[in-house]
Amino acid sequence: MPPRFRLLSVLVLTSSVLACATRGATPTSEPSTNPPMTTPSSLDSSAEQYVKLVLAVGQHDGNYVDAYYGPEAWAKEAEAAKLPLPEIAARAAALVKAVEDVPVPDDALVAMRRRFLLTQLSALAARVRMLSGERLKFDEESQALYDARDSQHTEAEFEALRAGLDELVPGQGPLTERLERFRQGFVIPKDKLDPVFRAAIEEARRRTLKYVTLPAHETFTLEYVTGKPWGGYNWFKGNATSLIQVNTDLPIFILRAIDLAAHEGYPGHHVYNALLEQHLVRERGWVEFQVYPLFSPMSLIAEGSANYGIDVAFPDAEAYLRDVLFPLAGLDPKRAADYVRMESLSEKLSYAGNEAARRYLDGTMSREAARDWLVRYALISPERAAQRMAFIDTYRSYVINYNLGRDLVKQYVERQAGPEATPARRWEVFRELLSSPRLPSDLR
Repeated sequence: MPPRFRLLSVLVLTSSVLACATRGATPTSEPSTNPPMTTPSSLDSSAEQYVKLVLAVGQHDGNYVDAYYGPEAWAKEAEAAKLPLPEIAARAAALVKAVEDVPVPDDALVAMRRRFLLTQLSALAARVRMLSGERLKFDEESQALYDARDSQHTEAEFEALRAGLDELVPGQGPLTERLERFRQGFVIPKDKLDPVFRAAIEEARRRTLKYVTLPAHETFTLEYVTGKPWGGYNWFKGNATSLIQVNTDLPIFILRAIDLAAHEGYPGHHVYNALLEQHLVRERGWVEFQVYPLFSPMSLIAEGSANYGIDVAFPDAEAYLRDVLFPLAGLDPKRAADYVRMESLSEKLSYAGNEAARRYLDGTMSREAARDWLVRYALISPERAAQRMAFIDTYRSYVINYNLGRDLVKQYVERQAGPEATPARRWEVFRELLSSPRLPSDLR
């Protein structure tokens, strides 16, 4: 996802596919993607119709279907039919009624499945309305598509955070420029990107596998691309296989190696999709999880868990950077503590991006003013602010899924695990979340 579903030998600024080893080699034979025979559920027919409706919407929106690994015939059927949007809307409304007519099951997980289908269908209907020309306010859109909305933020909130950083960032000149100069000392050299990323991914995988059982054949391919509005993306292909892309348009700071390794890979998007496939598609035969509509409540869980997963996998990020990645990148390990402290403080400004998107999309701020807002309050360079605006133009209120999603997932896991939870217990709750059809509203 955009970095996701979001974020290297000698790096060339073109696509270059590099296989990244997991448990060894890619399997010589693939397990069947057909779900096992199970006792038919009254929701099964509705689930199949839901998948076909998602594929139908995808004919009108190239970004909508983020992943699909169900029957090829269904995809071909959607492409051939090219259902008009009014017909999709009518079928979605009828399908909502059919699911609502199913009594709430006694089984808690099946009841969650019923609620999942209803909420995903509601988001699908909202996306169809948007594609048909309806304009929603930022908060209305995020609630309709992602089952959540972020509270509004003021300049005073961000000015207070800026003031704290202003005292810490060395040098002369405006804070944003000083912070950018400081960060330039922590850029991964292009000829070091491959070993740094591979080390971070393999470590993220090793740590995840201590607590999460994944299919023995799980694997991914790593690809480097340019010209994208996001920093990283995971394209899940089914059969526990992902394509992970890293955008190299702008210099990559070394903390991003940990971020992208965990967010796009382990225990982020790759793990989330592999667990849903294993536990809900293969074991239960729930076909609705063979498709991932990007503009849906699934994305808040996906992005939020991927960002929270960074902290779960790397609670010792500073030590790992200092002892492993800084030496690999040829950076001074003695500077790791200052760098991590600065990035941790800057992270508190992440909600400035939500506010810029809200004001821009609601029409109360021009595109140029929103870009400048990001420079001032998100403390990013004009080049990165321009890339962020391209992301907002493409994905709109999707931005809430990263920070609000992370905070909701964090609160949920830590509440369920308990205040004195061990790391193993926290991983257990986190793994259960990743293996379930829970929705953003279930996290509160």
